[in-house]
Amino acid sequence: MPDDAPPEVPLDFAREWVEFPDPADPGHVVRADLTWLTSAWTCIFGRGCAGVVEGRPDDGCCSHGAFFTDEDDLARVTAAVAVLTDEDWQLAPVGRAAWTEEDSADDGPADGEQGKGSLRTRVVDGACVFLNRPGFAGGQGCALHRMALRTGVHPLTTKPDVCWQLPVRREQEHVERPDGTTVLVSTIGEFDRRGWGPGGADLHWWCTGSPLAHVSPSRWSRPMPPS
Repeated sequence: MPDDAPPEVPLDFAREWVEFPDPADPGHVVRADLTWLTSAWTCIFGRGCAGVVEGRPDDGCCSHGAFFTDEDDLARVTAAVAVLTDEDWQLAPVGRAAWTEEDSADDGPADGEQGKGSLRTRVVDGACVFLNRPGFAGGQGCALHRMALRTGVHPLTTKPDVCWQLPVRREQEHVERPDGTTVLVSTIGEFDRRGWGPGGADLHWWCTGSPLAHVSPSRWSRPMPPS
């Protein structure tokens, strides 16, 4: 992998949006970025991904660990960890003793829901404790993802919320209308560099804005990546 990161398009450009009321809740409006949601983006982990940290392409976006959104997220992953075998998980010898940690003040991952908590998956030797490194007999990529495939369940049921939600970002805001009524507006769009907070500008590379990652043969097929 060359030192130069693959090119990315500018963060701001003209987009198409659609806004519609939630059929089940008249006080809820959904605003969706059609340009992003109908794009040909796909995860290219292990297929040209440059990684978010320079010189570590094999980590993909797993370099900083995964921050938990809430207690339910943590409980679900805890149950999944109990199912991991040594064949699933390269770092099981060190991870079973402690696979979570508190982030430092300088490690905040992103604004939005996943940045509210301080608990994350443990970072070992520069990447998430669940990331199987190249050369592992069980295969490179997320141990939780591998276990899901082995046991016949969908990976989104075993991995932290942020791992499978990326690169989609949801923002919610209560908006007061001119007539004094208030609605909850949920905006669904791209998790671009700004979603990571101030540190997003310093990422070595981020896939959503790179033409290299917009190569899916079908629109938004979003195959689940190994990481």
